[in-house]
Amino acid sequence: CRAADLAPPGRRGTIFWDLTRGFRLIASTPVARTIVIGDVHGCRTELDELLDRVALAQGDALCFVGDLVARGPDSAGVLDRVAQLGAALVVGNHEWRLLAARRGEAVRLGPSHQALMKSLEDRHFATLQAMRAWVDFPEHDLRVVHAGVVPGVPIEAQDPWALSHLRTLRDDGTPSDTRDFTLWGERYHEAPHVVFGHNAVDGLQLHPFATGIDTGCVYGGQLTAMVLAAGERVPPKQDRRDVLVSVRARRAYVELKPGA
Repeated sequence: CRAADLAPPGRRGTIFWDLTRGFRLIASTPVARTIVIGDVHGCRTELDELLDRVALAQGDALCFVGDLVARGPDSAGVLDRVAQLGAALVVGNHEWRLLAARRGEAVRLGPSHQALMKSLEDRHFATLQAMRAWVDFPEHDLRVVHAGVVPGVPIEAQDPWALSHLRTLRDDGTPSDTRDFTLWGERYHEAPHVVFGHNAVDGLQLHPFATGIDTGCVYGGQLTAMVLAAGERVPPKQDRRDVLVSVRARRAYVELKPGA
């Protein structure tokens, strides 16, 4: 089946509209560092602490893997902060759901999403609408997506729904959003290196050509960033923790369940 076939009826075909595009970041001026941050989920306090920990400075390129919102205490505050910072943003499955509902599509909303639909203002939805399906950093040979990619498929041909939802690959290589099969990163052996989030249950994932940095902040875990110096490539597995920076969550805001 195609990745889009994983979506329930009513979610296929038009979900992403203009979110099916990516973004290739080629800096017009020298970039000091590139900083990629994992799933924030409304944890504004932890985000500010992490930005302080990495000492975010003028000239740094900042990117988020998506799932900035939902489940945590201050989604609006997180969106205001990233807009202020001018960060590059990848769309996560939670933003995907809010944008689909905003367009009037038939989509299931949990209590957290229902509350956000009522509380977020137009400026917040403008930030969500500006998110990309992927972001490339050529100087690092690095690609950022929310959930993962299907190996061997050019990025332009990847199904946008899968980019923000897949977790595993079936034996025949087709994608799944469940944990019933093989983690996609274990079967990805090509360039560019992919940094992703989306999978708090499996946590930090260190694969040869992919790094998962959803370390479950909203569930009481950590908020993690990958920090690369100018022109630096992602280190091999044995050295990769050297470029990762994390802060502990203040508390568990929601319970970690198998679908997280």
